[in-house]
Amino acid sequence: MITVILTIGCVVCSVIALFIGFMWRTIADKKYKERIIEETKEEADRIVREAQKEAELSKKTALLEAKDEWFKAKSEFERDAAKTRDGIRNEQQKLKEQELELKRREETMSKHEEEFAAREGFLNSKEKTLRNKDNELTKLVSMENEKLEKISHMTQEEAKKILMTNLEGQVRYEAAQMIKEIKDTAKAEAENEAKEVLVQAIQRCAADTTVESTVSVVHLPSDEMKGRIIGREGRNIRSFEEATGIDVIVDDTPEAVILSGFDPIKREIARMALEKLISDGRIHPGRIEELIKKSEKELEKKMKDAAEEVIFELDVHGLKPKIVEMIGRLKYRTSYGQNVLQHCKEVAMLAGLMASEIGLDPKIAIRAGLLHDIGKAIDRDTEGTHSQLGADLAAKNGENDIIVNAIAAHHEDVAPISVYPILLQAADTISSTRPGVRRETLTNYVNRLTKLEEIADSFRGVSKTYVIQAGREIRCIVEPEQISDAQSEELARQIATKIQDEMEYPGQIKVTIIRETRFTEFAK
Repeated sequence: MITVILTIGCVVCSVIALFIGFMWRTIADKKYKERIIEETKEEADRIVREAQKEAELSKKTALLEAKDEWFKAKSEFERDAAKTRDGIRNEQQKLKEQELELKRREETMSKHEEEFAAREGFLNSKEKTLRNKDNELTKLVSMENEKLEKISHMTQEEAKKILMTNLEGQVRYEAAQMIKEIKDTAKAEAENEAKEVLVQAIQRCAADTTVESTVSVVHLPSDEMKGRIIGREGRNIRSFEEATGIDVIVDDTPEAVILSGFDPIKREIARMALEKLISDGRIHPGRIEELIKKSEKELEKKMKDAAEEVIFELDVHGLKPKIVEMIGRLKYRTSYGQNVLQHCKEVAMLAGLMASEIGLDPKIAIRAGLLHDIGKAIDRDTEGTHSQLGADLAAKNGENDIIVNAIAAHHEDVAPISVYPILLQAADTISSTRPGVRRETLTNYVNRLTKLEEIADSFRGVSKTYVIQAGREIRCIVEPEQISDAQSEELARQIATKIQDEMEYPGQIKVTIIRETRFTEFAK
């Protein structure tokens, strides 16, 4: 019972305690909320007050800025107004000055008009006087003409004819002098320009040269090889010579055999075949024929490669296989010690450079230069000049008329139809006659010098003749009693003309006339 009462008491106490705690918490929450509301109101009032202060400050700042802008606009307006006023004043001053100037000009024009009126009256009177005098002069001239006709026994028409004839002769003489001067000037300028073009072309072009030879030397590993080359009773050497067409000379030269022949292609085939035989060691007629055929094929390929290399360097396109084959054959053809293929390459380069300098198509000039001596590849086996043979070959293989004509006319065998043959002639001359490019035999050299001396000595008044600089210059000493200074110039021209007409020579020959007059006196 007591326990129940205690339990009920505890429960009642707990309920009372909870109720008291709830009430206290409710009162505390209410007070807290009231305090929060008051603090919020105070914060809101503070914010409103600060906002009002900032608004007033912004208003004052805006007013100040507006005032500043107003003052600036006012000052700018005043400055612009001052400038405008100054400009108006200046314009007014200019207008006043212009008005004064116009007044001065008006006064001046008035004075001029008065002067012109006075001069017009004076000129009118003068004109009347001149008319009268002109009439009088006409009468006097007619009277004088009548007197002159009576004195000279000629009419006025006859005198005019004589005068016109004299004037015509004088004008023709002056015109001839003028034409001569123009021609001399044009010739000098053309010569200078041509020299400039040639010099530029020569400076930009260079090609190798070779020395013409009719023999080839094949070195042997030992002298014992000579017997094997000759063979039993000479059958090996006979088979080799019959198959190649080249003479094999086996003499006392140590460890060497000489191949002699005028055909450079056959000689090269023989050299290649003999070197293969020596390297192989099996030397008999069957092996000789086999290696000769193999050497022929190798040489054909080598010539084709050489031709294609030159064609590629010159950038020439569209050549037919037959043309390429003939170009390759030129690798083993020489003229006065100059390799013909290298000569054609050099001529092509020179012609192309000169064509570019004078405004022509360099591709046509290069193509014509490369093919200009192609006839030399077949002229050993066919009758005709190499220029005509080359032109026929080019025409058969599809080259155009300009190229064909350039090949045919580069030695003036036919008339040129374009400028390109002239370019080829110049390039061919440069390539063939530059120092050291060609050789000539001693006999030809001596004969040429002798002929030069004979031509110079054949003229009256020449006492001594000297040929110098390997025949490139001839100096003639003349008798001063027989040849004057004026005649010396004409004599030099006559000797040069005779040399041109009677001789063939590379380059040019300089003719110099030396006239010396000496006076001797003895002091006693």
